[in-house]
Amino acid sequence: MSKVLFVSSEAYPLIKTGGLGDVAGSLPLALSALGEETHLLLPAYPQVKQQLANTKQLASSRYYGLEVSLLETHLPESKVPVWLVDCPAAYDRPGGPYLDNNGQPWHDNALRFALFCKVAVDIALAKLDLQWQPDVVHCNDWQTGLIPALLHPYKERPATLFTIHNLAYQGLFDHQTFLDLALPSALWHPDYLEFYGQLSFIKGGLVFADRINAVSPTYAREILQAEFGNGIDGLLRHRQDRLSGILNGIDQTVWNPATDPHLAANYDSTTLARKGENKTALQQQLGLPVNEKVPLIGMVSRLVEQKGLDIILAGMAEMVKRPLQLVILGSGDVHYELQLIEWASRHPDKLHVVIGYNEALSHQIEAGSDLFLMPSTFEPCGLNQLYSLRYATLPIVRNVGGLADSVTDTNTITLASKSANGFVITEHSTQAMLTTIKRALRHYENSKVWRQLQRTAMAADFSWQRSAAQYIALYQQALRDRDQHTP
Repeated sequence: MSKVLFVSSEAYPLIKTGGLGDVAGSLPLALSALGEETHLLLPAYPQVKQQLANTKQLASSRYYGLEVSLLETHLPESKVPVWLVDCPAAYDRPGGPYLDNNGQPWHDNALRFALFCKVAVDIALAKLDLQWQPDVVHCNDWQTGLIPALLHPYKERPATLFTIHNLAYQGLFDHQTFLDLALPSALWHPDYLEFYGQLSFIKGGLVFADRINAVSPTYAREILQAEFGNGIDGLLRHRQDRLSGILNGIDQTVWNPATDPHLAANYDSTTLARKGENKTALQQQLGLPVNEKVPLIGMVSRLVEQKGLDIILAGMAEMVKRPLQLVILGSGDVHYELQLIEWASRHPDKLHVVIGYNEALSHQIEAGSDLFLMPSTFEPCGLNQLYSLRYATLPIVRNVGGLADSVTDTNTITLASKSANGFVITEHSTQAMLTTIKRALRHYENSKVWRQLQRTAMAADFSWQRSAAQYIALYQQALRDRDQHTP
């Protein structure tokens, strides 16, 4: 058993902007269930403090001249300790954890997360008199990237693991910011934190962590290539002996069609006929023509280029001619939102668009849809395809990242072996997407084949217990790597 400090800038259900929040809200629970003594470290955003009434102060100190307190509480409905870095000057403000109400990055993000990292380092080095010191510090994405770099010089230190959830976000700031943060001057070097004249938070994790992992095996291989490496593929190739991939899990208590409270009708693999009641309820709720025979395609996504919005919009004229309905929930780039709204207004019988985030509706779309569309240009892991498989909603996905690791295309061979569970788009183009959708609709017409595909989808194990066991093995490898030689 190891003592693990799990450091994240967000964690569901306290605060979430994407997949990182889902992971940080679920993986610590699964680690604890397997015997790891896990503490979650999180900034004390106002949204978090509002949900957690019972907190106690463990320590206080000053960082960058700011008063900082460390508060203790627990993840809701669990015994997993949460330590909150409480600094009102850094975190107590309206807006999101990274962006203000206008969608712009906070002007002091570098300071906010450097402070967060320094608190984590002091916990790791037992400098706050907490009577607890981790064996492993598990860092997640650029907001925690300085931790391995700042821990590296210490001989007696925990092992470090740095998880890449999305390499596209790197925490880049100018050289003056590096000076303002008073980081060790030796770190300003192309081999360390400098990245083409800028300070790169993520390089701190990629250069100095004992182990690096990505959130799917395929993404771990993809980021070694220039196409997916976002300018850091050379560094990752240099450290590829320390790089591996673990597919994310899902919280099967939250995402379970047999017990989901958001659904009109609960169902499992033995009562799949009841899934149709959710389709009818969704069509009624969204004002679409109620027709159980018309295939309904769902999409819950950030509306950004990465998610394939360009090829979806380019193919919309063709899709509204097809015998299908399409429901899209999400928010993102305004020009995508406006185009989708315009298409929906012109074809209300075929397309319904909801701009924003709605947890209940996302569950209802997963249950009520027949197919789920994810034509991403890249996808480190993806969670919605895992939710879809769990809900017998067959995914239509690109063969990238975690999508490639979780969805098996439907063809003669995979149907015969009963391994098929979805439909794979083999290239990023509108035509390839439309061809795959057409193929999926053809299979939908064969109810016997469709039922087989649904049951195969539901039988897959994407629980966090499976992934957590792989993380525990990786922690042990990080401890061995630390003891043998530091990066």
